[in-house]
Amino acid sequence: LQENLDRKLFGQHLVNKVVVKAVRGFLNNTNAKKPLALSLHGWTGTGKNFVSKIVAESIYKRGLHSKYVHQFVATLHFPHAHSINLYKDQLQSWIRGNVSICPRSLFIFDEMDKMHAGLIDSIKPFLDYYELLDGVSYRQAIFIFLSNAGAEKITEVALDFWRNGRTREDIQLTDIQNALSVSVFNNKNSGFWHSTLIDRNLIDYFVPFLPLEYKHVKMCVRVEIESRGYAVDEDILSRIADEMTYFPREERIYSDKGCKTVDSKLDYYYDF
Repeated sequence: LQENLDRKLFGQHLVNKVVVKAVRGFLNNTNAKKPLALSLHGWTGTGKNFVSKIVAESIYKRGLHSKYVHQFVATLHFPHAHSINLYKDQLQSWIRGNVSICPRSLFIFDEMDKMHAGLIDSIKPFLDYYELLDGVSYRQAIFIFLSNAGAEKITEVALDFWRNGRTREDIQLTDIQNALSVSVFNNKNSGFWHSTLIDRNLIDYFVPFLPLEYKHVKMCVRVEIESRGYAVDEDILSRIADEMTYFPREERIYSDKGCKTVDSKLDYYYDF
């Protein structure tokens, strides 16, 4: 896990530190009192899905393809507000059944910012400090939530550091985590809006993904070119990074899509 994050994830020193520490500590704890719950927050393209994929690959031989890894996408699996009670029952049943088969199951919830408020609270009993629920222990399971909610707060902190002449590496988890959890809890457009998971402190870590800078986009481009087995053309590399749009409008520090469109832009420049 550490090796893959060091090699493949750019500009996210907080993510690297927190995720490795949290996952390693949890897997080494033979007497965990509750499941591990990580909530990953930040703009699109900053690496949230990528990190959940790396975590899965570090624990399970088949990574995301393992039958013990379960992904839920809000707009796909829970699209209709009028069916929320049905979704709650299905979700509880799905988690109970899979943890019964494999206590070390991994559940990934994507697009938490698009999930209907109140739905995620249905899994609160599974994340709480219970030894057994109906004969099943959930204490070895891992839950990862992915969300764009809170990205504004993360950017606000990063910009403050930049404008005060401090590096992004100076940012500590304590500078963001509390403000991030409050921001997400009070965000009406988030599946975590006034959620008991936050209210009862059942999320172990709110992990902030910082917006990516120009240099990080270039790193993404370089790795993608190399992974395809092509020699790196520095001119094309710079051109792709230059084509990205950056914000705020005046300073143009952060890529508004992170590394999200790097793959498709490479297809345009290289005749693969």
